[in-house]
Amino acid sequence: MSRVGKYPVELPAGVQVAIASGILTAKGRLGELTLRLTDLIEAKVDGNHVSVAPKTGDTKARMMWGTTRALIANMVKGVSTGFVKSLEITGTGYRAAVAGSNLEMNLGFSHPVVFPIPPGIKITCERPTSIKVEGVDKRLVGQVASEIRSFRPPEPYKGKGARYTDETIRRKEGKKK
Repeated sequence: MSRVGKYPVELPAGVQVAIASGILTAKGRLGELTLRLTDLIEAKVDGNHVSVAPKTGDTKARMMWGTTRALIANMVKGVSTGFVKSLEITGTGYRAAVAGSNLEMNLGFSHPVVFPIPPGIKITCERPTSIKVEGVDKRLVGQVASEIRSFRPPEPYKGKGARYTDETIRRKEGKKK
């Protein structure tokens, strides 16, 4: 029995979920998300709960049971409150700014790094060294934050680079004479 899938997803006020021809749609104040349900899973909307159950008892259906429930829970949270990832840039001369539909970053290269902001994502820079990625889709927010971090990951000697604000960098001791 799935420890995740057996609990129903509670719908907060202002979120509507509909299932039509194998596609689950969640609408909220921040937007709308859709999820194509697999044939191995059966989902039902009961008032302000969404419950998920496997159609058969085989291993693949039980694996998709918990996964589908988690995806639905992330969709409901995304359309009601949204997801946020914050990044911090550390280094002399390292800075970021939003210019139109692009994020421009100076990360110690000979040229500025220009990152086009994908649709459905909002990027803000309160300070030149902080980046906040916001959106409705949890996967997309995490992917964009990961791509921004990958331009200059933090290095262990001085800690220079782009890192998540809740990330800790294990520092190494430098070379000794």
